[in-house]
Amino acid sequence: MPKHSTSSEPPAVRAANGWLDLLAGGRAARFALICLGVWLSASDNLVTSTIMPSVGREIGGYAYFSWATAGFLIGAILAGASAGRLSELFGLRRATALAGLVMAGGAVVSALSPGIGLFLLGRVIQGLGSGWISGFAMVAIARLFPERHLARVFASVSFVWGIATLLGPLVGGVVVQSGNWREVFWLFAGQAALFSFAAPVLLATAGKGDGGPGIPWPQLGVLALGVAAISVADMTQSPALAAILVAGGLVILVLMVWMDARARVRLLPHRAGDLTTICGSGYLAMFALTAASMGFAIYGPPVLQQLRGLTPLWAGYAIGVESAAWTLAAMAVAGASGAWDARWVRVGAICLVASLVILAASMASGPLMVVLLGGALLGAAFGFNLSFMGRRLLAALSDEDRAIGASAITAVRQTGAAVGAAISGVAANLVGFSAGLTDVSARATGIWVFAAVIPLALIGTWAAFRLTGSATLASPGLSAPDKVL
Repeated sequence: MPKHSTSSEPPAVRAANGWLDLLAGGRAARFALICLGVWLSASDNLVTSTIMPSVGREIGGYAYFSWATAGFLIGAILAGASAGRLSELFGLRRATALAGLVMAGGAVVSALSPGIGLFLLGRVIQGLGSGWISGFAMVAIARLFPERHLARVFASVSFVWGIATLLGPLVGGVVVQSGNWREVFWLFAGQAALFSFAAPVLLATAGKGDGGPGIPWPQLGVLALGVAAISVADMTQSPALAAILVAGGLVILVLMVWMDARARVRLLPHRAGDLTTICGSGYLAMFALTAASMGFAIYGPPVLQQLRGLTPLWAGYAIGVESAAWTLAAMAVAGASGAWDARWVRVGAICLVASLVILAASMASGPLMVVLLGGALLGAAFGFNLSFMGRRLLAALSDEDRAIGASAITAVRQTGAAVGAAISGVAANLVGFSAGLTDVSARATGIWVFAAVIPLALIGTWAAFRLTGSATLASPGLSAPDKVL
């Protein structure tokens, strides 16, 4: 635990804010279930990207490779956005168990698919299950853990996500080399089934659903339209059409937020679109910073292979510095408290902007060590600030909005990832990536996929500073005592 986080606290307070206390009082079992859910959600898509060449060789559909990821992402975003309301309707225990069964069912469909059509349907179902698992995990964190433990729980989530990023593709590669790609989906079906059976037991104190106000179907429909437009933009080869689809998708997402603020049954917390509030600035910061970070993982490997002569394995390890730095940074600052949680939010945002500048300047022709430094800063940025952004946002939510506000964190970040991937794709295709990977197109791509999203990173940094400014520090909820709902 960093010295700055504890030097002014008496031993009793430090113990109450430590790892042992986090796992006491029956919280260890819930914590383990949340970590398993995060592993399932994080590793599923990563494993699938590794095995897709084998899938294509057996059942065809090379032209639809990107649809496997797009379908999964659309399902995950819609499920994550609706998770809060569904937890109110069915109760957290029952909803979480059902989410595990949905994911297991999707994995079984993919495993048994004789052709690409049924395989893609399975991916959509897996995306729904994954999004609900992630969303319900956020609701469980918000309801079942005191505010003093939220930073450590979020840091642990980051740790599991980082491990999944490193091990997920490896697991897929090992399974494909030693057996059949269908075994990957049977493996995930078994894990998801275990998660489903454990949820009712480990979430026994979560309570039953009270029905809530209902499901915001109009907002979910508009959200689906916006995400679909952005996902299609990421798949089209026409830069002009892709840019139009991204812009149109963003307009539709803004329309959804506007509609939600005036709806009887809300999808987002009260005033979530108001940038003068903690919710508004927090969601914008998460969305914009996530969107700005996507180019490294997507375009870093092909550029490094083309220009540096790295093998796919070593290019993957080079990109892995982002996950490693994210995990290490998150665990290093997990115990920060007081003024330091706000400082780490700002430090993380600044690190993200710096990483994009470094990567834009070095990816094409700079020293490899500088590229690795840029990737490490990119990961450390989220390790430093994501836990504390989540904690500040959850602490500001009213009891009425706690479930939908917690699940929205997942949906907002996933939507940001979709937008960032599409914007990076537009930038790459404009400089010739879609016409074929050559030294010329690789150099241009290595510059512009990072330079193009620097404005997004600056917007996210501005929102992060608003989130931690003096006006929001006095907002109701942040100074409230810890509460377990």
